[in-house]
Amino acid sequence: MDARSTIESRRRPAKKGVSFCLMVVGASGSGKTTFVNTLCEQNVIEHKDADNAQAAGIELGLQIQPVNLEVEAEGMRIGLTVVDTPGFGDSIDNTYMFEEILSFIERQYDDILSEESRIRRNPRFRDNRVHALIYFITPTGHSLREVDIEFMKRLSPRVNVIPVIGKADSLSPTELLEFRKRVMEDIEYYGIPIYNFPFDMEEDHPDTIAENSELRSLLPFAIVSSEDHVPSATGEMVLGRAYPWGTVEVYNPEHCDFARLKGAIFGTHLNDLKEITHDFLYENYRTEKLSRGMPSDYAADASLQSEDLMNQSVRLKEEQLRREEEKLREIELRVQREIMEKRQELLAKEENLRGLESRMQYPAA
Repeated sequence: MDARSTIESRRRPAKKGVSFCLMVVGASGSGKTTFVNTLCEQNVIEHKDADNAQAAGIELGLQIQPVNLEVEAEGMRIGLTVVDTPGFGDSIDNTYMFEEILSFIERQYDDILSEESRIRRNPRFRDNRVHALIYFITPTGHSLREVDIEFMKRLSPRVNVIPVIGKADSLSPTELLEFRKRVMEDIEYYGIPIYNFPFDMEEDHPDTIAENSELRSLLPFAIVSSEDHVPSATGEMVLGRAYPWGTVEVYNPEHCDFARLKGAIFGTHLNDLKEITHDFLYENYRTEKLSRGMPSDYAADASLQSEDLMNQSVRLKEEQLRREEEKLREIELRVQREIMEKRQELLAKEENLRGLESRMQYPAA
């Protein structure tokens, strides 16, 4: 079982007024923008103008764009930060993009670490740690691409990665089932620690185990998003996509997993994602960071403290040496006095002996 499974999972709905940070990553055209706008039920990210040929020829590279908003979901108000990553996967070499996204996530951890070290903390400090990263897998129908494997391997130790198949309606049900199976086989083979809805068979409630087992079986989530209302089979207007062969409804669990994923992120697993971020991912990063050395914000203070301790140690050693030298001088003086006394005693005895010998040689008449 994944190490994250050892953390006690709480599946209660989050309290009102909670904050949450969600990052979305995927190649251009994978459906990230439509997913975010559908998820938040508002226009959060503007769609790119596909008809602008002049702009299409310019490679802007990776951009990391946080957007703050409020959403109503699962009967609560959430202060949501959505971090979009336009430009991901558009270059021939995307290695630097992995590092930029990883650096962004770690900078949020550094901000928390620096804030925790302050004597007086900022009451207005905003926790911008990324609690979940939705990674969009291109529906190739084959298996994970090398870029997918490398990205999830690098980012999973720092953030809760939830893999999804964007535009899943481009695959037939049979193709989708086989593709899901191959994706999870690759994730297991390469040992990628994604967020797999952990549970404890001994401690968690049976309902929690059943719910998480079902969500785990849906990985990677098959997502269909839409900002358009179309007529359903019953004639009702619903969010979905209309095709000649029928309509795909966004919130119909028989058509895709959008509703289940949204319910988990904004409801049943919001607290769990935040707790794993703080108790496991951040604590691991904090331990690694401190084991390598103090953060730069208070490295100077630590250096001064270390210098003071060294000076204090030197002073104590000097004082100890001084006391020992005094003791040695006292012992030396005492020994010298004892030698002088013994010498005087010997001289006195020698004088007595000489007098005795003189009397023996020349007895009195």
